[in-house]
Amino acid sequence: MTKAIRGIYAAAISPFHADGSLDHARLTAYCQHLLSDGGCDGVAPTGTTGEGTSVAMADRLALPEQFAAAGIAPERVIFGTGAPSARDCQALTRACIEAGYTNVLVLPPYYYKNPSDDGLFAYYADLVESIGRDDLRIYLYHFPQMSQVPLSTDLVNRLRAAFGPVIAGLKDSSGDFEQSRAFIEATGGVAENFDVYPSSEAFLWQGLDIGSAGIISGSTNIFANLVQAARRAPEGAERDAAMDRVRKARATAGKYPMMAAMKTAEAWRSGDDAWLRMAPPLRPLPADVAAQMRADLDALTAIRESAN
Repeated sequence: MTKAIRGIYAAAISPFHADGSLDHARLTAYCQHLLSDGGCDGVAPTGTTGEGTSVAMADRLALPEQFAAAGIAPERVIFGTGAPSARDCQALTRACIEAGYTNVLVLPPYYYKNPSDDGLFAYYADLVESIGRDDLRIYLYHFPQMSQVPLSTDLVNRLRAAFGPVIAGLKDSSGDFEQSRAFIEATGGVAENFDVYPSSEAFLWQGLDIGSAGIISGSTNIFANLVQAARRAPEGAERDAAMDRVRKARATAGKYPMMAAMKTAEAWRSGDDAWLRMAPPLRPLPADVAAQMRADLDALTAIRESAN
C-alpha cells in the first residue's frame, strides 16, 4: 500500500537522550505501543508534538531506517519532513522513501512570512520533482499559528491538479473546524481521495460526517482508545455520550502545554522519567502543574468508569 490508512493518528512525542539527541530506539518502541495497546491506527512522528523542528537533521534522517528495522508498517506512518530549507525537506523526504515510507507531512517553508502562492507552489513542486517517485504521498500541513504561513484552498487544488495523487491530503491544525470544512469542501475530501485530518478529536464525527479521513492529534498519545470507542459507537445516545467523554478529555489536555503534558503522561505510564526531557526552549511541566494534571486525568478516568 502506498497511501497511509485512514483513521486515528497520534502526533507522536519524541524522547531524547541526556545529550539532547533523539532516542531512536525508545521512539520506535513507543510508536509500536501506540499502534497496539495505545489504540492508534497510525502515527505521525517528528511533527509539532514530536518537537520535529528541534530534532537534529542527522537524527531525523536516521529515523525511517529504525522504523523499517522494527517492522513498523509503512501505511501506518506519516513522517514529518517539513523544513525551512527546500533541500533539507527533500533530504528528509528521500530518507523516508528509501526506507519504504512513502507518506510525509510537510509544513510550508516557515521562516519567511507572507510568501505568495506561487512561491509556496514552487517549494512543493521542487519537492515532488526532486524525489521523482510516483509512490510519494505528501500531506500538506496547515498550522498558521506556528508557521505563520497559511495554505489556501486555491493552492491546495493547484497542487492536486499538477501532481495528482502525490498530493494525498492535508493536516489542518488551525483548531477551527470551519477551516477543515473549507478544505474538505474545496477538495471533495475522501470521496475524491483527498484525506483531510483535523487536529482535534473533539471534531471526530463532525469531520467524518462530511468526508474527513480521521484525526491526527497530539492528545491521542493518551486518548486514542477513547476516540476509537466514540468512532465505533452507533449513532444516537451512545455516540453522543462517547463524544462527550472525548471532548472532556481533549479539553483537559488543552489546559496544559501539549508536548510537556503528553511526555509527562508517558513518563507515568512507562515509569521512565527520561520521557520528561524536552528540547530547548520547551520545558517540562513544573511539579505543581504535573500534580494538577494527574488529578485531572484521574477525574476523567473516574468519569469513564462510572459510564461503563
